[in-house]
Amino acid sequence: MINGLHLKVCGLTSVADAQAAAAAGAGYLGFIFHPKSPRYLSPEKYREMKAGLPLAKHVAVCVEPTPVDLARLGELGFDFFQIHFNADAPDHLVAAWAQTVGSNRLWLAPKLPAAQEVKPAWLDLAGTFLLDTFHPDKFGGTGATGDWDKFRRHQTAHPQKTWILSGGLTPENIAEAIRASGAKFVDVNSGVESAPGVKDPTKLRALAAALGR
Repeated sequence: MINGLHLKVCGLTSVADAQAAAAAGAGYLGFIFHPKSPRYLSPEKYREMKAGLPLAKHVAVCVEPTPVDLARLGELGFDFFQIHFNADAPDHLVAAWAQTVGSNRLWLAPKLPAAQEVKPAWLDLAGTFLLDTFHPDKFGGTGATGDWDKFRRHQTAHPQKTWILSGGLTPENIAEAIRASGAKFVDVNSGVESAPGVKDPTKLRALAAALGR
């Protein structure tokens, strides 16, 4: 935690990058198990890395997994499960994710078009919601900033939930993003990279400095 703010660094693909993220103040480390992502990590690779990873919270990031695949990821000992999904995903599938890992460990990351809000039905199924920049063809990782007013509106309306701001956050804009959105928990990825899947220690330190560490 940095100045009362929770930080997650996502898209980690190496032990060295995970250590650099933790050294910069990240209390949450994200590993992406979506094969189409340039930051994809196989479950086998994560298993190999696990013994050398820092003692932070580990988050498995995936896209619309089947309950069976989600349960298999659960066997790797993750603390939380961040699931990206289309806004029209059936409610019974979202409920199955909650049943598989528990609502307290489920982070829902719906892909919301500009005019769409988080559905009331989802609010009963998870304790944490991540709002990322909408892109019609991608599930996160766009490098573009999102709708900070929309984030603030959701966090204000549902303070009993944990809200995570994601999307295009960098050392240069993180302070402004926090002021505009009121975020208490942020997720960074491409904004602290030198190449997709390769974190830049200098950018990580700059981000921590921008947060006032």
